[in-house]
Amino acid sequence: MSGRTPPFAPFEFLIAWRYLRARRSEGGVSVMTWISLIGIALAVFALIATLAVRSGFRAEFVDTIVGANAHVTVYPPAVRDEAGRVTRSMTDYEAVADRVSHVPGVTRAAPLVRGQVMANANGRNAGVEVFGISAEDLAAIPRIADPETSYGELAEFGEGIALGSGVAQELGVTVGDTIRLISPDGVKTAFGTSPRVNAYPVVYVFSAGRYDIDRTRAYLPFAEAQAYFNREGTADEIEVMIENPDRVDDHTGAILVAAGDGMLAWTWQQASGGFLRALDIEDNVMFVILSILVLIAAMNIVSGLIMLVKNKGRDIGILRTMGLTEGSVLRVFFICGAFTGIIGTALGVILGCLFAIYIDPIFAAVNYVSGGQAWDPSIRGIYYLPAKLQMADVLSAVALSLGLSFVVTIFPARRAARMNPVEALRYE
Repeated sequence: MSGRTPPFAPFEFLIAWRYLRARRSEGGVSVMTWISLIGIALAVFALIATLAVRSGFRAEFVDTIVGANAHVTVYPPAVRDEAGRVTRSMTDYEAVADRVSHVPGVTRAAPLVRGQVMANANGRNAGVEVFGISAEDLAAIPRIADPETSYGELAEFGEGIALGSGVAQELGVTVGDTIRLISPDGVKTAFGTSPRVNAYPVVYVFSAGRYDIDRTRAYLPFAEAQAYFNREGTADEIEVMIENPDRVDDHTGAILVAAGDGMLAWTWQQASGGFLRALDIEDNVMFVILSILVLIAAMNIVSGLIMLVKNKGRDIGILRTMGLTEGSVLRVFFICGAFTGIIGTALGVILGCLFAIYIDPIFAAVNYVSGGQAWDPSIRGIYYLPAKLQMADVLSAVALSLGLSFVVTIFPARRAARMNPVEALRYE
């Protein structure tokens, strides 16, 4: 051993392995080492689980936005009518929609009529935002026309009204029932404007996956909505869908040019920008906090390794007198500490991935134990806790854990390497 040996030679791994599997009575791995291993595993598990839930929540939240709402809304500037009321309406909506639909990257452009009314059925009332849209355009909205989350016949949309599942539940109606829509801006008479009350059969009930959408939205055929809201011959806005919603800003300028002078645009990112920025801040803060937890767990390796060095002082002295270099001793104890970090990280990755994969039954069990109150969609916006396992998140957690484990191992390993063999053997 007195000759020059390459770093991390086989005998260094052999010595480290013997130390790790030695019994506690023989000065082997201490209880602190087991604690640090379990701590690292739990910290990595928590980090991967949090990153997966974070990615899943963001993906589900964004998908419900772009899957049920316009990616870009084109609308005219505000003008005052003869009565002094501010209105936003366009008469050439068909021409505008046709021009916008030919912009590269645009998949659909549909005129809309929007209005807020009160819905009534079975003695119950609910505030509803009504969208007037053609049957073809409604069938092209992914989250609304999803047959797995809706019931009723979308082909019968021209004969009635489509309701969000939350509205239907609030009113206690289902497909085949009739509801009444009550609007304060109704028929103009000599005595003023009287409320307009129309009855519509429910032909379709959808679930967009967002509590606020399902709880407040309804769709009427475009022509019927024009008549109901006194918008004959006009539309309020153009709903524009594009191929890549994440790059909506790249298309907004061309859409406005095609729409014509004076037109305005409002993108989905502008509408939800505050919430998305809050998610980004929360993501960064959670990553920092969980990184600190990984660091604390990794620091336990120092305690366990110091105790191992103290127990193996006599062995170190003997190995040094036999010609083992300081570098070899350092690498032996570095391997001991690094092995703890590697095993703990591997266990944490396995637990974190299993959590992300089986989050639905896990969440169902937690929800059952808590009496169904573990997740409130009225606060979170979506109906369940999603998780999206991404390779980048797993690799970042592994890199952080292993990096910290390797760094904190260096200090006690250097202490063992610099131990004086004479002092180590003086009292033996």
